[in-house]
Amino acid sequence: MTEQHQRQHPRHAVITGLGAVTCLGHDVPALWDGLVAGRSGIDRITRFDPTGLRNERGGQVRDWRFAPDEFDLDAAPDEATQFLLVAAREAWRDAGLGSRADLDRVGAIASTNFGGGPSWEEYVRRSVAQQPTGRTFAEFAFATGLAYLARTFGLQGPTTLLSIACASGTAALGCALDWVRAGRADVVLAAGHDVLAPTVLAGLSILGTMTKEEIRPFSATRSGTLFGEGAGVLVVEAPHHAAARGARVYAELLGSCQTNNAYHMTAPDKGARGMIRVLSNALADAGVEPRAVDYINAHGTGTKPHDPEETHAIKAVLGERAAQIPVSSIKAAVAHTMGAAGAVEAIATVKALAEGVIPPTLNYEEPDPECDLDYVPNQARRQAIGCAASISAGIGGSNACVVLRRPGDGEASP
Repeated sequence: MTEQHQRQHPRHAVITGLGAVTCLGHDVPALWDGLVAGRSGIDRITRFDPTGLRNERGGQVRDWRFAPDEFDLDAAPDEATQFLLVAAREAWRDAGLGSRADLDRVGAIASTNFGGGPSWEEYVRRSVAQQPTGRTFAEFAFATGLAYLARTFGLQGPTTLLSIACASGTAALGCALDWVRAGRADVVLAAGHDVLAPTVLAGLSILGTMTKEEIRPFSATRSGTLFGEGAGVLVVEAPHHAAARGARVYAELLGSCQTNNAYHMTAPDKGARGMIRVLSNALADAGVEPRAVDYINAHGTGTKPHDPEETHAIKAVLGERAAQIPVSSIKAAVAHTMGAAGAVEAIATVKALAEGVIPPTLNYEEPDPECDLDYVPNQARRQAIGCAASISAGIGGSNACVVLRRPGDGEASP
């Protein structure tokens, strides 16, 4: 392979910027500090009256303020888009892109489950009551956040929207890697965003996936998940482009995979065949042997059916290595952030690689014979890791996985 071909069609990508808005705070330092300290941002929802829901608690972003003029906007968009723009600004600045990026080579992939849910609900209520809102239906389309993202940052490369339930954020990273490999873009903002809303939580409450108590991933006492909101954005970049501008590299994005269980709307398939394939194929795509994996950031929802199947998939793919490495879920800290989950969890994985600290699985109370791995219970662990996988799964049977490596740990990316 010639040097020019390597530059145009790199095998890997690199992560050069991170941005996040979660219930632990409004940026990546707040998210990471909270995870390492073992804090949870889950509390009673106050943005709307949660009475009647299966659980009145969630991962709500607190003390939120948004200044439209900081983004050259005349008015504030819906909160899902606000979260996205603030996280993207942090990631853009963190990557040091400034005005040096060739904007027709910069793209974006946004992912969401529900778009501007609260704004849409308000619009419908007021329209039915014949109360003018001054807003239009188009403002609440799923792609609205993506349009704001492209316009705000002047992105003229490819853009697309993903909505495959809670695997969306991880899938966005995989698509960004594909674009970089294909030479379609030098830089891609891979993003996930969602917001809590009454109809969103009412639907999820009816599905029965929400716990009435506390979210306890992988614990024998688990009884379901809790939902949250926010955004996560990662700057995915071609290695030659990052090197040319002297960018700091957090991690290498080596490989990815997406699968579907083709089985059930909410339940994982028996034997975890879909999740086995997504982890196995992601490692193969990355050129990484199972024995080289040092950490897995699990989907870990805390539901009775999911956690054992995910455990089984990890054991099936990694074999003896599965019992030797840490596996943790951050959902008891930030809740299940729906379309943002995969992006936020990838940020936590990147930080774990960079900092040599494994975020814990909070609220772990009692071992489950079916969940018998090292889940890093309740306290962060200082441990150097070179290679990690982050797994996501979603309603409809979607699975996604990305494989990340600490820079310089193994062969350098072309």
